[in-house]
Amino acid sequence: MTEPATDPAVRGLTGAEVAERVADGRVNVADDSASRSLRDIVRANVFTLFNAMLGIALVCVLVTGYWQDALFGFVLVLNMGIGIVTEYRAKRTLDRLAILDAPHARVRRDGVEHRVDLPEIVLDDVVLLSTGDQVPVDGAVLGSGGLEVDESLLTGESEPVRKAAGDEVLSGSSVVAGSAVVRATKVGPDSYANRITAQARRYSLATSELQQGIRTVLRVISWVIVPVAVALFASQVRSRGGLDTVLSTGTWRDAVVSAVAGVVGMIPDGLVLLTSLNFALAAVLLARVNVLVQELPAVEVLARVDTLCLDKTGTITDGAIVLDRIVDVGDRAGATAALSALAHDPEANVTAAALAEGLDGVVPAEVLDAVPFSSARKWSAIATADGAWVFGAPDVLLAGRTDDDARAALAAVGDDAGAGARVLLLAAAPDGLPDADAALPAALAPQRVAVLREHVRPDAAETLAYFRDQDVALRVISGDNPATVAAIATQVDLDGQAREVSGVDARGLPDDVDALAGVLRESAVFGRVVPEQKVAIVEALQHDGRTVAMTGDGVNDALALKNADLGIAMGNGARATKAVARIVLLDGKFQTLPRVVAQGRRVIANMERVANFFLVKTTYSAVIAVVVVLLALLTPFSYPFLPRHLTLASSLTIGIPAFLLSLPPNDQRYRPGFLRRVLSFAIPSGVVVAIAVLVAYALVDGDGNQAEARTAATYVTIAIGLWIVGIFARPWNVWRVLLVLGLAAAGIGALLVPLARDFFLLVPPTPTAWAIVGGLGVLGACAVELVHRWAHRVADRPA
Repeated sequence: MTEPATDPAVRGLTGAEVAERVADGRVNVADDSASRSLRDIVRANVFTLFNAMLGIALVCVLVTGYWQDALFGFVLVLNMGIGIVTEYRAKRTLDRLAILDAPHARVRRDGVEHRVDLPEIVLDDVVLLSTGDQVPVDGAVLGSGGLEVDESLLTGESEPVRKAAGDEVLSGSSVVAGSAVVRATKVGPDSYANRITAQARRYSLATSELQQGIRTVLRVISWVIVPVAVALFASQVRSRGGLDTVLSTGTWRDAVVSAVAGVVGMIPDGLVLLTSLNFALAAVLLARVNVLVQELPAVEVLARVDTLCLDKTGTITDGAIVLDRIVDVGDRAGATAALSALAHDPEANVTAAALAEGLDGVVPAEVLDAVPFSSARKWSAIATADGAWVFGAPDVLLAGRTDDDARAALAAVGDDAGAGARVLLLAAAPDGLPDADAALPAALAPQRVAVLREHVRPDAAETLAYFRDQDVALRVISGDNPATVAAIATQVDLDGQAREVSGVDARGLPDDVDALAGVLRESAVFGRVVPEQKVAIVEALQHDGRTVAMTGDGVNDALALKNADLGIAMGNGARATKAVARIVLLDGKFQTLPRVVAQGRRVIANMERVANFFLVKTTYSAVIAVVVVLLALLTPFSYPFLPRHLTLASSLTIGIPAFLLSLPPNDQRYRPGFLRRVLSFAIPSGVVVAIAVLVAYALVDGDGNQAEARTAATYVTIAIGLWIVGIFARPWNVWRVLLVLGLAAAGIGALLVPLARDFFLLVPPTPTAWAIVGGLGVLGACAVELVHRWAHRVADRPA
């Protein structure tokens, strides 16, 4: 707390006025949570169609008391747990960042300065701003001491904006020079930053083609599962002597378990679990390189992206201003030392201070007198032992001049100024230090021209080259000057042809989505883009059939990130931007994006490989269930599996190999049509397995030994399933050969080890039964091999 202010105009509110506004709700409180709540995360991972189907089946089995047949319930629990834990960890990380970022503000009340939390600011409060502060509310400037604010997080315009008394400042902007006294005119949800944030908070999940394909399968299953379950239960009741018999003998439990076996077999439960596991694994691996995945499917989406939209400031550049070069346009002694003195002045604004690093080896001249910079004058001046010097923009210092010295100075950096560089001129004042209240003298002699540019991230060019090589189209959209944006795009070789890139002024872009899409096909760099246009650009690209990723760091990017297929925020960006992004680059390193792509490719390519295993099972389970129901109309015919048999077969031919084959790196580029390719193999192969199982069960069960018949059906499934594993383990290497041999050995071991044999209710087959299993296994393997070769040729044809 400081001493009371004496100026009655800026004494601020009284305690009673503050209390009145707090009571009326006119406070700076808004929903600034950086992520979804735990309740939202739990609800999104628990209440799904998959969980509903598997949960009902689990309850039915547990009611019968046959807990050994309820092992599939672990898939249900694990799937929910992985999704909840992984997304909650991402939430906690983002929340911790938000807490660390929580600032305070200084306000004046009753003439005394107070330090308060942002939510404690009320309407009409007098807020004190100084260099380094973030503006907490929208306000009107009451008094300015050379105030300059950086509004790049709001508008994308990277050049600081000077503010004088009466001007408006917006919440979310940052003070980069000077100080000010501001009256709060809009607080809480009414402020500019919070209005944009509120629009961006509408929650939506990332779209995963893998998950969409699985949901499509689940939707189809959901339509048939109830009638199939009822019909299958009725058929099993009939095969056991009818309803009265099963109720009196208790064999209704066996009928329920058989019906559940048919139903559970149709649900690709392991595929759902394995997809979540792979997304979670990718999220963990990316976290090690400071990439925060807020939604698990996001790791897959970037592998499908074909257009990447980049915000210049904060993405290609880091927002800092650096000295490009100094051009000598005069020979007056002491000029460079005077320029160094201006750069090293503790009160220098951000632009002048950018000179300091480039002049690190130059000893600053001693300043004898000075005229401080003013946004009204747009120049500053100092006096040294070598004379007087004026520093400012060339067009201000040389306004109206056409003499040779002026033309030479302007010509020296004409191209730079046209390309959006910041150009400053140091001129000698022969008549001494200029009067601050008078016009500049006409005899200023140009001495040094300083050219400053935005600092391009050192990894930007290399990262952009990677995306070009991957056939990802690049679009730079920025609120900055089109010439500046184009110059930066040229510097990082945006189009890969080492040529100058031109920029389009977004103020002339059409509103019609088709017309805008046409412009976006022809041009890649856009300047003066407002936040609403960024959204329109993303939507136009999507309308044109593109899968769009958007990077950004400012509040002005939040809505576009929200609407893109994949929003990527920089870790040093605005909280609103990080809250709506699917992925956050915590350390702000653009070069980590290729690693995200690599993880996405690994997930989608490997999961396509192993999805075949699961959907073969879905197909043969559905076919067997329907055939059993139809056969039961003619003759008593039991379902050939118990759930535990399917658990054994699925573990050896689906679960274990699918998990191991989904882990290795895979740089295969994304190809549309995941579900079509998988089903072209899975459906005919599933029919082959179903026929082999039904024939084996019928032949062995003809001897009246149901346990032996179920064992035979189980091992026919394992035999053909292992061949399918072998197909998708290609190309062969040592560990993949050992994998298939180990799975086969485990299958034989389940029959030979008494504990396992008793748990899975297996009976050692007779030689005849073994011959049936072997013969059908070989025939089935040959059939699925032919299916694979046919599907391989057909599936990649255009849809």
